[in-house]
Amino acid sequence: MAPTNVQPEAFQIPESSAQEADPAPAGQAPQSGPQPYAVMADPGQAGFRYRLGPGDSLRMAVFRVEGYEAEVVVLADGTINLPRLGAVPVWGLSLDEARQRITEGYDRYLRNPLVYLDLVAPRPVRVTMLGEVQKPGFYSLTQDGQSAQLVAAGPGAAPTTIPSAGWPTLVDAVQRAGGVTALADLSEVVLTRPSPVPGGRPVEYRFDYQQLLMENRSTVNPLLYDGDMIRIARAEVPKPRDVLIRTAASNFAPDTIGVTVVGEVRQPGLKQLRSNSPLTAAVIAAGDVDPGRANSRDIRLIRVRPDGNVEVRAVALDPSAPLDSPANPSLHNGDMVVVPRNGWTRFNDFLLQAVTPFGPVLNAASIYRIFAN
Repeated sequence: MAPTNVQPEAFQIPESSAQEADPAPAGQAPQSGPQPYAVMADPGQAGFRYRLGPGDSLRMAVFRVEGYEAEVVVLADGTINLPRLGAVPVWGLSLDEARQRITEGYDRYLRNPLVYLDLVAPRPVRVTMLGEVQKPGFYSLTQDGQSAQLVAAGPGAAPTTIPSAGWPTLVDAVQRAGGVTALADLSEVVLTRPSPVPGGRPVEYRFDYQQLLMENRSTVNPLLYDGDMIRIARAEVPKPRDVLIRTAASNFAPDTIGVTVVGEVRQPGLKQLRSNSPLTAAVIAAGDVDPGRANSRDIRLIRVRPDGNVEVRAVALDPSAPLDSPANPSLHNGDMVVVPRNGWTRFNDFLLQAVTPFGPVLNAASIYRIFAN
């Protein structure tokens, strides 16, 4: 039996592993030179190997050897603490590679050890959502049916609690971020993936989901890895009407948007509408205009742009106009619709305010005589 005072040597990640980068896809030459990203078109889920990282829960045992069982969590420094071995670095290793490393460590104390290593609970998949989504920020996505919680999406943001099932995908992450905005360009969705080994280069994957929606072309909904970053570009030019309609009907869009309707409507206030709804839908949700008081030919659409500037647009409402036409524009989340008074109503309201203090003195006949002269 080995002496108990022998201290295990420190485990080191081989330099070759630390410098290893993801291989290029089949048919492409490997990239050379110091480049910050390797750009690929397909994440290649068939070759997916789970890599251990901080937060993974593991169970380890040695066959027919008591006292070596352990249930451990990978710590923030990427190590696990095992009996006799102490801290063993496993960050970036597959389960097979980690088991082999542990076996090599126990070879110094046991004869032909047979090590079992199981993943009890994988860590949450932590991703970053940027660009044209409703709630950019950091998200933790689980794969066991638990809810996903928004980690940070601006001061005072409430947690997002949308259940998930199965391993998280890119579309799952977009949905957790509230869906895309009306300015999103789904033909330019970029997934940036960190290297699974320390020192490796990140890899970029690009997806065109607009072709999927418009032309029924097949594409990839990639599984997400811990540390992924998803960026959805902003459309440089206004999107065609059919693109708006298809996008609003897809699961890339938010379920509802919030639009405030005030002025001469029967039920003013904040209204929840379907994504990309027209101005007519907001007016109808507010109980329609008051025909005796409203000026529906001069409705004001107020929108705060992403750069902080306020856009005010005058709209001559036409309920029969097509979606996103000048007379029936599509709405964005956070828009305000102001239905003003018509000229006769403004005059009557002014007159009422002017004569109210003299109500006991003036009557209908005296008011008539005043304005008749």
